[in-house]
Amino acid sequence: MFASCGQEAFFEGHVHALRTLGGVPRSKVRYDNLKAAVARVLGLSRARVEAERWIAFKSHFGIESFYCRPGIEGAHEKGGVEGQIGYFRRNHFVPVPEVASLTELNEMVEQWDRQDDTRRIGTRSKTVAEYFALEQPLLMPLPEEPFETGRLFTPRVDRYGQIPVRTNRYSVPIRLIGKRVRVVLHASHLVVYDQNVEVARHERLIAKGAVRLELDHYLEVLVRKPGAFPGSTALEQARSAGKFTPVHDAWWAQAQKVHGERDGTRALIEVLLLGRHLPHEHIVAGLAAALRAGAMTADAVALEARKAAQAETEPDLAGRPLPGTPPTNVTSLHEWKLSHLPPDTRPLPSVTPYDQLLRRRRASGGDHPEGEAQ
Repeated sequence: MFASCGQEAFFEGHVHALRTLGGVPRSKVRYDNLKAAVARVLGLSRARVEAERWIAFKSHFGIESFYCRPGIEGAHEKGGVEGQIGYFRRNHFVPVPEVASLTELNEMVEQWDRQDDTRRIGTRSKTVAEYFALEQPLLMPLPEEPFETGRLFTPRVDRYGQIPVRTNRYSVPIRLIGKRVRVVLHASHLVVYDQNVEVARHERLIAKGAVRLELDHYLEVLVRKPGAFPGSTALEQARSAGKFTPVHDAWWAQAQKVHGERDGTRALIEVLLLGRHLPHEHIVAGLAAALRAGAMTADAVALEARKAAQAETEPDLAGRPLPGTPPTNVTSLHEWKLSHLPPDTRPLPSVTPYDQLLRRRRASGGDHPEGEAQ
């Protein structure tokens, strides 16, 4: 399930379904006259002017489409599908399930699908899974190359570091102001690229005229103008998303007491800049440790954050690895080289040839100091 019902969701739903089935149906697939696939219905016949991207999608997967008649005349042509949708809705969505996210809801739907494999439809002798086991070998194989289901846009970044996508606006790093970027809009998120480098990723907005701002995109400006930080929309959204935690607020308040409002805010922004190199949870741990120690500087937070990162991988005092960390065996470079060298089959060295030199020296009298002087 998706938050939007655009063509991107239509394509992504197809990809998920085909992967779940493990192949592509060989016979015709029935479709209603939805806008994601049909650009125009030609009279009451079955002829359709299809959307260009839908034609490309069908060609990629080898899908043969069959469109129902519009209106009441075509209602009976997909009665089985409508009946099964009604069954699923009545048995799993009544009452409406309470979930925290669409991801959680989709996981529940997949679990219900697996449970329905053991169900018998009507008076049929076999279960859903048994009938599918008979039909699965008839499916065509999936193509090896993936199909880009997202819709492409190339907006220009405005002076506020934002880009328009459909009816909403999203932030990008302010260094891209004035440049044109490439946006791939998916059903649930969008990705922004500067040439071939990903520079931003946002959850897709559903309401029209909404704005989604990432606090990290504005830190370079805010560190020069810390007075704009407390009332910024980006900070408000970071709080709502849980990225700006109460630990951040507590450290910020103490930093303002120690350094003053301006310098304390600038110190917090410098801490936020650490998030580009250190994980969020380590920075929060570093803020908490620095707050307990009364260290109100970004350097102190960075030090404590690195300590938190090392504590997850270093062994405890007894030499045992901490829980959740995989065991590691350290091999010295010398041992590694010896293990990768071929066996040495050469004979041991001998000093016998050097004895000839010693006998020649004695015969010439070179072992007497007087002879050497002469």
